[in-house]
Amino acid sequence: MVFVGTFFRLKEKEKMTQTQAPARKMTDIINPQTGEVITQVPAHTKEDTAEVFERARRAQKRWEKTNFRKRRQIFLKFHNLVIDNRERILDTIQGENGKNRLSALEEVLDVAMNSRHYAYRAGKLLKPQKRRPAVPLWTSTREEFSPKGVVGVIAPFNYPFNLSLSDAIAAMLAGNAVVIKPDSRTPMSAILGAELLAEAGLPDGVCNIVTGSGSEVGQAIAEECDFLMFTGSTKTGQSLAEQVAPRLIDYSMELGGKNPLIVADDADIERATDGVWAACFGNSGQLCISIERIYVHRAVADEFIAGFVDRVKRMKVGAGTSWELDMGSLIDVDQVDVVDKFVQDAVSKGATVLTGGKRLPELGETFYAPTVLTDVPESADMYRNEVFGPVVYIEVVDSNEEAVRRANDTEYGLNSSVWAKPSTGKWLASQIEAGTVNINEGYAPSWTALDAPMGGWKNSGVGRRHGDVGITKYTESRNVTETRVMNVINNDLPSEMWSNVLATTLKLGRDIMR
Repeated sequence: MVFVGTFFRLKEKEKMTQTQAPARKMTDIINPQTGEVITQVPAHTKEDTAEVFERARRAQKRWEKTNFRKRRQIFLKFHNLVIDNRERILDTIQGENGKNRLSALEEVLDVAMNSRHYAYRAGKLLKPQKRRPAVPLWTSTREEFSPKGVVGVIAPFNYPFNLSLSDAIAAMLAGNAVVIKPDSRTPMSAILGAELLAEAGLPDGVCNIVTGSGSEVGQAIAEECDFLMFTGSTKTGQSLAEQVAPRLIDYSMELGGKNPLIVADDADIERATDGVWAACFGNSGQLCISIERIYVHRAVADEFIAGFVDRVKRMKVGAGTSWELDMGSLIDVDQVDVVDKFVQDAVSKGATVLTGGKRLPELGETFYAPTVLTDVPESADMYRNEVFGPVVYIEVVDSNEEAVRRANDTEYGLNSSVWAKPSTGKWLASQIEAGTVNINEGYAPSWTALDAPMGGWKNSGVGRRHGDVGITKYTESRNVTETRVMNVINNDLPSEMWSNVLATTLKLGRDIMR
């Protein structure tokens, strides 16, 4: 079996040297729902990562010479392979992450959609573009785009397939090679994606998977890459930004969120109670763009809260691959401990549990009940900090304007949701300080609107994925301007005559540009 990149070449190297040196340290990949060891992967080192970058740089020089038509063919074939192999991909995602099957399907569709979208957009966006020169006719200007080189992608555990691959797809279509470090707990989805890319015809060395810890491999990627794409916590993002700053390389980061949802006084409450739960508990709440705060107008609060809590109580939580499950497990016991600590802290300070608020040991150590709280005081840790689990709290407000003020009262600004009639929803959306706002939905429509950029305000990130900038950010632009008639500066005309010629030309250029 042939895999793209260097992950499996490194494994072969390890086999060859086992008789000459102590065996390399391996990492167990554990199924969160069962606690069983699925497989093992090498804990690669800083030296391994540097070696991968050397190979990636050689491959990238060849790859950037590949025309856009060929690149498009490869990634359209990859799109088809992802769809055709979806059951295998779903099993892999669920096996190492523990999420329910529908949440896993979101990843499959996202990777396929990104591959198709940028396969068709790359050639148009990255071909030389005519730009208006200062002196039309006299000079001509075009903007050219060249790949950055080797892009480092550091991906989290919560979406191990699409957050490893979707950003990398745009980078590769722009002519870059990529080195991807998946989370140490969830590398197999990225490895499977690399296998499918190889099957689609991507040349060896363009996409590389390196497994290992953040302190070892992640740091090495930050030291070696020509552009860094990171998805994860704000704290880690700040640390990585400090690390790459001395090298003056660019980066894009999607970071944490404390995402608000507003239920306005004219909202369709039946629709809201039936839909808001998915905005809060999709992917077991382990989602940067999931909802953690709800502000509901007093005029509809009683009806909404009763209906919402009832719907959450009816959620089906469990292990396995059944499509009927609304929620699976969390990633590990440590994350369950984090979530439970937030909940118990809030309760100890006066919060009321409307449903959930407890572990589900009858299902397994990594399961936690979908939890809805109210009366959460500002002194509670969860009031402003991201829980990253299946927990949401509700506050009743006296006006839509108050809901907006409370929604914006945060250091984060990643995603938000508004449930209201169209006119009210559009007004509220334009007031919210967040990179994406969904009206009468939680997060899926804005996330899947690939033609529009998506990213965070404030401490929720820098840069954007999706949209045209989602691929052009992986390039360096070049201004190429040709002088056609005579030198603009230092020509042989007398100064007064030159001044008149230049003034006339600039006026002509102004009229042309109108």
